[in-house]
Parts: sequence; C-alpha cells; structure tokens
Amino acid sequence: MKNLFLVAFVLLITTSTMAQKDDYYYNIPEAPKEYTASTVASRMVDGLGFRYYWATYGLTDKDLNFKPNNEARTSLETLKHIYDLTTVILNSVTKQPNTGQKVPEMSFVALRKATLANIEKSSKILRQAKDLSEFKIVFKRADSSSEFPFWNQINGPISDALWHVGQVVSFRRSSGNPFPKGVSVLRGTKRN
Repeated sequence: MKNLFLVAFVLLITTSTMAQKDDYYYNIPEAPKEYTASTVASRMVDGLGFRYYWATYGLTDKDLNFKPNNEARTSLETLKHIYDLTTVILNSVTKQPNTGQKVPEMSFVALRKATLANIEKSSKILRQAKDLSEFKIVFKRADSSSEFPFWNQINGPISDALWHVGQVVSFRRSSGNPFPKGVSVLRGTKRN
C-alpha cells in the first residue's frame, strides 16, 4: 500500500510538472540576452502571450457569453477577434498574405490553444529575425490588395490584441470570475 501511494504521488508530480512545461505562456519565456529590434518585437509578442494565457485561464461558459451591453461583443467573440489578429501577426512573420478567411469553428479550448500557438510561433520567428522590414502585413482580397510595413504590426495587430485581452480581463471580472491571483505581468510569472 505504501509503495502504491508513492507511485501515485510520483506520477502526480511528474504529470503536473509536464503539464506546466507544455503551457508555454504559464510564465513569460526567458528574456533574450541582447536588445535588438527583433528581440524587442519578440518580447512584445511574448507579453501578449502571457497576458492572453492568464486572461483566458479558467473561463467558463458564463464568462464566454458575457457582454457588457447589446452593442458589445461577447468574450468569445472578442477571443475570436484576438485569434484573427494573431493570425495576421503570424502571416506577416511567415510572409503569407491575409486573404480574409473566416475563423474556423472550434471549441473555446481549441481556439485558446490555436491562438497561443500563433503567438508562440510568431515570437520565435521574430526572436531569430535579422531585419523586421521583411515582415510586411499583406491583405489580398478578391477586389483589393494592400501592404503595410512592420511598423503597422506594432500599432495594429499587436497593440489591438493587447487591448482586447484587457477587455477579456474586464469582462471576466464583470461576469464574476476575476483574473487569477498571483499573476504578475511585470515579472511575467505566476505565484502559486
């Protein structure tokens, strides 16, 4: 019986340690050693990932359906918009055009995972980049096409996504499920 308890305890510890390693933005990744345009851009995206991770952690159906008034989006609609923004960011750093495709239907869990994956991939590409000017935002629609320099990535999709993550935090507080305790956005860590 004692051995069974010990095995169960070790499995529990191992499983929870492995789960945290899989959650890339549980804590913000270690900062790069050098300050370059690319590492700073990467860190901005990591800040988005960390905030998004905790803003969406533990959301319930009540939270996802909340909206402050009839003109506002629900939290879930806001999260779909954030997914769209992170897709624009990822498309830019992978040099793919944005074609206006709709967000595929997926569960909240799948949407959260896909958004975090977009953020993580974008950050890793940016961290290794030599020249941010190669990452243009390109929109190609059936009737029009436009292109913007990386500067617009900062004041556009990255800042907009951060803005909307703040809305999700406000909405979850209003629906009775406040931001998790122990999260320090300054330090990029979660205290237990």
